[in-house]
Amino acid sequence: MAIMKQCTHADALPDPEPVPLGETCPECLRDGTDPVQLRLCLTCGHVGCCDSSPHRHATEHHLRTGHPVMRTHEPGEDWRWCFVDHVLL
Repeated sequence: MAIMKQCTHADALPDPEPVPLGETCPECLRDGTDPVQLRLCLTCGHVGCCDSSPHRHATEHHLRTGHPVMRTHEPGEDWRWCFVDHVLL
């Protein structure tokens, strides 16, 4: 029997979710690059670009801050990802 990996951080997330700190990735704006898709940090509201973007700013934000969970910031999508446990929520 396969054991499903669980996120150990979801219960500690703020409720309600933080308000997005912007409409797009501020690092991409600063660098003059275009994000492929956006991700929202569920700890602080930082908006960063996905790993398909040139600079992977959402992952960079996690590595810099340790904030564990993000969710998609794309219209019509609602999935979440735990960077620490490497699992979809």
